[in-house]
Amino acid sequence: MLPRKELLRGVENRDSIARVIDQAEQAIKTWEVVLTDFLSPPELAEIQRVFSRLTDVHLVAWGGYPQAERQRVTIARSELPLDQSQVAITALEIVGNFLFDTATHRDFLGAILGTGIVREKTGDIMVLGERGAQVIVVPELTEFLEMSLKQVRSVPVKTQPIDINELKIREPKKKELTTVEASLRLDAIASAGFGMSRSKMVDLIDSGDVRVNWKEITQASSQLKTGDLIAIPGKGRLEVGEITVTKKDRYRMQLTRYM
Repeated sequence: MLPRKELLRGVENRDSIARVIDQAEQAIKTWEVVLTDFLSPPELAEIQRVFSRLTDVHLVAWGGYPQAERQRVTIARSELPLDQSQVAITALEIVGNFLFDTATHRDFLGAILGTGIVREKTGDIMVLGERGAQVIVVPELTEFLEMSLKQVRSVPVKTQPIDINELKIREPKKKELTTVEASLRLDAIASAGFGMSRSKMVDLIDSGDVRVNWKEITQASSQLKTGDLIAIPGKGRLEVGEITVTKKDRYRMQLTRYM
């Protein structure tokens, strides 16, 4: 069986990782393809990091479209083929007239969870403005949500399945910038990339609101490198690109901010 104690050492999302380890052991034992619920980006990043050490099993993650934040993972013995088509997901459209009562992502999520289902059964939610929203869920919830999800805020809605190709995906806005910093500290680079004061960024880091490569970082002095991804809820993401050293021994770096 898998080296559970070693795999769980130092992980943040211990319960999630332990559950996936159980499923991986099932996949090894039964030669079946096993499917997780939807995982958040931090959970997914940690699972991929933990499982990269293993040779007995492999996994494929998919959430319905390439930029999906929440994804399900298929797990199988390394001898078995895996691809995205084996990740069972369904897309639903929540249709209503939200012209006079605008609903946010939180409103749609609250209405879905208000039917009694848990967050792990739902993927990403795409808000379509006054027309409603689209949501990705596990297939077994399709009929239940069709019958149960009848209102969001004050607006009556109709919930119906759609083809996954009908998802209206908004490409994230992207802004490229260059900054020159005295160090590769997280607080310096993040404050430049997100356009806020360094003291404000330090407050966000101290409060646990900043993640690097989906891992919570609470040290403002943490050193970054090319390829690192910084995420702050409500602020978007920042990717660290090429870093070069100037003649004055400062660091010139390319940053890409996704909003």
